[in-house]
Amino acid sequence: MADVNTIRTQTGTRAAAIDEGLRAHMNKVYGTMSVGMLITFAAAWAISGLAVTNDPSGAAGQIGADRYLTDFGYALYASPLKWLVMFAPLLFVFGFGAAINKMSAATAQTVFYIFAAVMGVSISSIFLVFTGYSIAQIFLITSIAFAGLSLWGYTTKKDISGWGSFLIMGVIGLIVASIVNIFLGSPALMFAISAIGVLIFAGLTAYDTQRIKSEYLAHASHGDSEWLGKAAIMGALSLYLNFINMFMMLLQLFGNRE
Repeated sequence: MADVNTIRTQTGTRAAAIDEGLRAHMNKVYGTMSVGMLITFAAAWAISGLAVTNDPSGAAGQIGADRYLTDFGYALYASPLKWLVMFAPLLFVFGFGAAINKMSAATAQTVFYIFAAVMGVSISSIFLVFTGYSIAQIFLITSIAFAGLSLWGYTTKKDISGWGSFLIMGVIGLIVASIVNIFLGSPALMFAISAIGVLIFAGLTAYDTQRIKSEYLAHASHGDSEWLGKAAIMGALSLYLNFINMFMMLLQLFGNRE
C-alpha cells in the first residue's frame, strides 16, 4: 500500500511544477505580446515619419499648417492602396489562424511579429491625426486598464467562459458596423462603435486571460511543448488584439486631434 505522505509529497510536487509551468507560459504570452506592441508602434512611428514632411516643395497634399503628405504618404493614405492597408491586418489574422496548425512554434512567432509590423503600418495614420502627447496619454491609460483587467481574469475564481460567445458576437457586430460607417461617415455611429468597443474588448481581455490559463492547465500534463509554444503565440495574439482595439477606440473617444 502506498505511503500517504509519499502520495501527498508527489501531489504537492506535481502541483508546484504545474504552477511554475503556468507562470512561465503566461510570461511567454505577455513577453511575446509586449515585443509585438513595440514592433507595432515603432513601425507606425517610422511609417508616419516617411509619410509627412514640412517641406511644401514636391508635396503631394497638405494636411495641416506646415504639414504635407509625401508621395509615399499620399499612396498610403489617399490612393486606392489605403483599402489594402486598412484591411490587411484583418486578412492576416484570419490567414494566421487557419495556417498556424501547419507551422512550428518558431515560425508562428516570426509570423506574429510580421503581423505586428503590418498592424503598425495600418494604424500609422494616428500620428497624423492625433497629437503625440495624446497618443502617449491614451497608451498609458490603456496599459493600466489592460493590466487590471488581465490580472482580474487570471486571479478570479469566477468562471467567465460563458462570456465568450456573447463577446465574439459583439466583435462581429463592431466589424460590420465599422465597415458600414466607412461609407456613411457618421460621427454618432463612430462614437457608439468606440464606446461599445471599449467595453467589449475590456471583457475580452479578462476572458482571454482566463481562457489562456485554463487551456494551459488542461494540457500541462500532456507535456506537448510544441503545442504549448503555439498556444502561447495565439494567446499573445488574442491579448495583443484586445489591447490594440481598446487603445484605438479610447483614442477615438478621448484623443486630442492635430
